[in-house]
Amino acid sequence: MGELANCPRCDALFVKGLRDICQDCFKKEELAFQTVYDYMKKRANRTATVMQIVEETEVEEDLIIKFVKEKRLRASQFPNLHYPCEKCGNPIIEGKLCGPCSKGLVTELNKQGEIDKVSQRNKAEDKQKANTYYSVKKDRQ
Repeated sequence: MGELANCPRCDALFVKGLRDICQDCFKKEELAFQTVYDYMKKRANRTATVMQIVEETEVEEDLIIKFVKEKRLRASQFPNLHYPCEKCGNPIIEGKLCGPCSKGLVTELNKQGEIDKVSQRNKAEDKQKANTYYSVKKDRQ
């Protein structure tokens, strides 16, 4: 069952369920999508960039990027539709990170995994040393 929430766009109270925005904002968003889609389906506009779409349709850039991320506007049909990588800002057509950022993240994770393994090995060695008892002979002459 849904929970009560405030709409992030208009601050109206609504029951949050399938959508993260209220019904009125959803209708406005769908109208904006239809405006963008009608603009893009014209043959002359299929190669338009996000900024050109914003200028021609007056729909917010964030909303157009949301449509691309949700794959409602596909880069395969509209080749110049892309959005910025969340780490470096380079243009991408799918996912959240570009190729180099993804590879860098994987490399960093692998390095951290190696560091964790060494740390665990050192802890195990320290624990083994802590369990070793040494006897000291006091009456040495």
